[in-house]
Amino acid sequence: MEKEKAIRKELLALLVGSHAHMNFEEVIDDFPISRINDKAPNMPYAPWHILEHMRRAQEDIVLFIQDPAFESPPWPKGYFPAPSERTDEAGWNKIIQNFLADRAVLEKMVQDRETDLFEPILHAPAYTIYREILVVADHNAYHTGEMAFMRQAMKTWPPGEELYDATG
Repeated sequence: MEKEKAIRKELLALLVGSHAHMNFEEVIDDFPISRINDKAPNMPYAPWHILEHMRRAQEDIVLFIQDPAFESPPWPKGYFPAPSERTDEAGWNKIIQNFLADRAVLEKMVQDRETDLFEPILHAPAYTIYREILVVADHNAYHTGEMAFMRQAMKTWPPGEELYDATG
């Protein structure tokens, strides 16, 4: 297998989270809508806040890669909804839809053999598409794990699908 093909294959797997941990879809599957605004113990954010943060951060990188005139929002305020904000089922579903659409843009970049993953981005020569996709994959994996543990703490996994059996 040629090196570039192997790199693209593994980068894509990392982006969609199909190796060493649960992926995004598994963590949000069957999440009870009635609990999306609830906060886990000792957490300042609700599950929808984390999903919205993931969406905003990923969108930021997609736009950074694509648009030389794009300016990132201020950190951290521009990347998180206010802890007091709430959403509804339509908002939850829209966040998920937009997150998956932006991830699909990145997946397409990885799969497109015409995309030079290692060429410096013209308007940001210290960065490459490869680096940006690694940042997204790392960030998404971190918060996907966070969501999984939030679900555990909130007892929102469907019966029998808990991460750990605390009774031993």
